[in-house]
Amino acid sequence: MRLRGSLLVAAVPLLFAAAACAPASDSPAATDSASSGSSSPTGDQCAVDNLALKTPGQLTVATDSPAYDPWFQDNDPSNGKGYESAVAYAVAKQLGFTADQVTWVKEPFNNSYAPGPKDFDFDINQISITPERAQKVTFSDGYYTASQALIALKDSPVADATSLSDLKDYKLGAQTGTTSLTAIREDIQPTQQPLVFQNTNVAKQALLNGQVDAIVADLPTAFYITAVEIPKGTIVGQFQQQSGTPEEFGMLFQKGNPLVDCVNQALATLKSDGTLDQLEQKWLSQTVNVPVLQ
Repeated sequence: MRLRGSLLVAAVPLLFAAAACAPASDSPAATDSASSGSSSPTGDQCAVDNLALKTPGQLTVATDSPAYDPWFQDNDPSNGKGYESAVAYAVAKQLGFTADQVTWVKEPFNNSYAPGPKDFDFDINQISITPERAQKVTFSDGYYTASQALIALKDSPVADATSLSDLKDYKLGAQTGTTSLTAIREDIQPTQQPLVFQNTNVAKQALLNGQVDAIVADLPTAFYITAVEIPKGTIVGQFQQQSGTPEEFGMLFQKGNPLVDCVNQALATLKSDGTLDQLEQKWLSQTVNVPVLQ
């Protein structure tokens, strides 16, 4: 998914800081490119000195700029705050890197899944794993399962919708290249063509201007938008895309990069020891008490 991003409003204490939608293009998917395909790597293969890195001894991680809450805090990926920043540093630690051995570079979201050489070891940027993208790049295993969310103004008729079918006659919009846009077209299937926006800021302004009745974004981003950026907005409901496969965000690598096997091993450890759950609770809490649109 991905209109671009923002920090969730956790129970009450946590407020989130700037917006994003879970960008990704086609439908979510189980894909044979979620790893490089080799068997579990050995300890020696995943030793820092043996990793295939852009710069020896340094882990180069990419994300878009600006980087939004709740995925990154204060537009500073290097501070370890925000869910994706924290996950990146947790993976780096598992791989044997200290925090000062992690370098961040900027990579526009829509450029990240283009084919060809990459200037980073991996990109972490709410990038949904899709079969189409997996033909051009390699993904890690998923580190977050995303829901789509519909955002409308509180005084709009859309705010009373209780199902996806209730949305068919409204004008909807989402950021280009995102699974949110795909969800509108394939799951909601409105009678009017959705409006397509270059980024989330443009989408939000269109909502405020009345150019669209509602916009679609990933659920954590929707929390931030309605809590901080558009207080007169509301989350109408959440929904999973109907392909039957949960939408997952994965770290993105240059096609065939063997580093993905070691990152998947690190992610497996972080899942089994509870670290990913703890980070999700810290940075992405309060996503459960939202009505589900069937």
